[in-house]
Amino acid sequence: MTVSRTERMIGQLRDLQISTPDIEASAVVSVDGLIMASALPTGIEEDRVSAMSAAMHSLGERIAGELGRGYLEQVYIRGENGFVILMAVGEGEEAVLTVLARKEAKLGLVFLDMRRCVEALDKIV
Repeated sequence: MTVSRTERMIGQLRDLQISTPDIEASAVVSVDGLIMASALPTGIEEDRVSAMSAAMHSLGERIAGELGRGYLEQVYIRGENGFVILMAVGEGEEAVLTVLARKEAKLGLVFLDMRRCVEALDKIV
C-alpha cells in the first residue's frame, strides 16, 4: 500500500513530537496559508494556525530582507505560556514548519530537532 504525501508529513510531525517532549503541537503550512499536515491537539484550529503561520513567515521574510539580514531561517515568538517557532521548508520555501513549545522547553534541542524535521520534510514537499 502506498503512503500519501500528507501521511508521510504527519509521520514526520509525530516523530518530532515524540523525540522532543517539549513540543506540544506542530503543523506544516503552505506559504499561502493552507494546512498541508498537522499534529495539533483538539482545541487548536488548523485554519487559524495555518493563516497566522503564513502571515508571520511572510512578515519575517520581508523584515529580514528589508533590514539586510539575509535569508530568513526562523521566526521565534515567546509568550508567557510558551513559544511559537516557524522554520521554512524547502529551498523554494513552499512550506513552513510551525511548532508550539512549552515555556520550559530547552530551545537548543527544539531547534535541532526542528532542523532535522525540516530536512526530512524538504524531501517530501
